Amino acid sequence: MVEESPVGAQALTKEDFEALARFRFGIRRYLRFSEETVRRHGVTPQQYQLLLALKGFPGRDWAVVRELADRLQLRHHTVVELVNRAQGEGLVARTPDPDDSRAVRVLLTDEGERILGRLSALHRDELRRMNTALTLPRSQAQ
Repeated sequence: MVEESPVGAQALTKEDFEALARFRFGIRRYLRFSEETVRRHGVTPQQYQLLLALKGFPGRDWAVVRELADRLQLRHHTVVELVNRAQGEGLVARTPDPDDSRAVRVLLTDEGERILGRLSALHRDELRRMNTALTLPRSQAQ
């Protein structure tokens, strides 16, 4: 079933389609760069995303599995397995949550911090190189 355009929406122009296609291509190119880069450094793309979610969690350097599942858009049990593997490789650690005896905090180890720092610097540099490819498409109304 084809969804109708919102009332009052302007038809897309050829330039709009080109901008959307360029943006989509830029996203895919960046994701491919990321996947290949992290694998070359001995980490899976999911592990890199886990490390980044932990370090980038708002207001603190740890999170519980439920929060990580939301941030990573994965199911709870999938994140538990991801954390288990990352812990087995020395990238993250678990500690009891002093405020909630049912919860366990997941945090980066020194090794996880080191790998994340190196990989994130490479990602930042790639984003700078891709600046125009990842420019958000502008609508005609803007």
